Amino acid sequence: MRTVQFWVIIMKHMFRTAEKFVIGGGRPLEGEIEVRGAKNAAASILPAVLLTDQECVIDNIPLVQDVLNLIDILKSLGAQVEWLDTRKIKISPGAKIDVAAMDFKKASAIRMSVLLIGALLPRINHFKIAKPGGDRIGLRPISTHIEALRKLGVSIEEEGSFYKISSDNMQGKEIVLREFSVTATENLMMASTLISGKTIIKGAAAEPHIQNLGEMLNKMGAKIAGLGTHTIIIEGVKKLGGVSHSVIPDPNEAGTFIMAGAITPGQVRVKGAISTHMDVFIDKLEEIGINLKKEEEAIIVDYSPELNPVRVQALPYPGFPTDLLPPLVPLLTQAKGKSLVHDPLYENRLSYTHELRKMGADIEMVDPHRAIVFGKTELTGQRIESGDIRAGAALIIAGLMAKGNTTIENIHQIDRGYEKIEERLQGLGADIKRTE
Repeated sequence: MRTVQFWVIIMKHMFRTAEKFVIGGGRPLEGEIEVRGAKNAAASILPAVLLTDQECVIDNIPLVQDVLNLIDILKSLGAQVEWLDTRKIKISPGAKIDVAAMDFKKASAIRMSVLLIGALLPRINHFKIAKPGGDRIGLRPISTHIEALRKLGVSIEEEGSFYKISSDNMQGKEIVLREFSVTATENLMMASTLISGKTIIKGAAAEPHIQNLGEMLNKMGAKIAGLGTHTIIIEGVKKLGGVSHSVIPDPNEAGTFIMAGAITPGQVRVKGAISTHMDVFIDKLEEIGINLKKEEEAIIVDYSPELNPVRVQALPYPGFPTDLLPPLVPLLTQAKGKSLVHDPLYENRLSYTHELRKMGADIEMVDPHRAIVFGKTELTGQRIESGDIRAGAALIIAGLMAKGNTTIENIHQIDRGYEKIEERLQGLGADIKRTE
């Protein structure tokens, strides 16, 4: 009996302290909001410092939970970390990396920990690493990574919740990826910088944050060509040095704020948005009827009440980004007609549409990868739950435009990818509060 009472108390405490967003919809958004560093870029740039034993200074660090966890993992490996400014750190990896001391709990909690493999391989011959965690958006196996690394001469074996990795005989090779995998491309780039011979990656991903990583590695002394294309060539070198490098602004944040500005009265200037990183996304927004203007280092968006239905499919870069498909769907509920959204990558990506339907959205699931959005429909505030980072962004946009109050639970998922998003939206006039 006491055990039951104990767990009742614990559960009540957990639910009482779980943070939520409460949003009052229909408020105009006006002013400027600045884009922070790209989480997906920091995910590879931070592990890449392990490729040298010299000091590295990394600027524009996004202060989101996944990135902070990754920095803690680097500390657990023996790296010395000093914060030079709010978003600027100095990392001294040192001559010895203690893989056995890795914070495996945090490594198993975040998807980006998989990028430690490519960073550790050139320096550590034998090590174990926890299988990565991350969003609940479907199966995300690293079979592409494993197959490609094995072609370089790496031995990878599964041992329960770990991978056992050995790299005694790594050699540059030509590798054809079976899919445009971003993290597999990044792992191969890092692993190939310090091995003998030439590595050619065909079918490489070309995202801006991959280019950001390649530029950093080249500044460290690597020889990487073909960045921004689907064929990347790496000539192995013997040593990499320290570097000062900056994380690019986050195109996913920029896109989220652009769409929030489009669906609410007022004008929003998204500072730091790099339009050339979002060409297809911007083209699709213009097709929908969103009023925006591109500047050199910003995008200005005006309230766009008359929207057109579209067909949109998530594709590898430079196609429409999978991470910006969820925040687009609330906008499509306001388009006059029928829209089709298709995400062929993740079978659970569209699970957030069930939450939008609670708010009054007319959305029909065709299959796990496709949904039809019927508009125009009025959204009404409800109690809903964020299942992953991008689902959370979609629900925030829905709450901003809905009638009445919306409560979003499980917002720690949103915190993993958006830095203090409620405070930044408050700066535009949004009625959004974090509560327990």
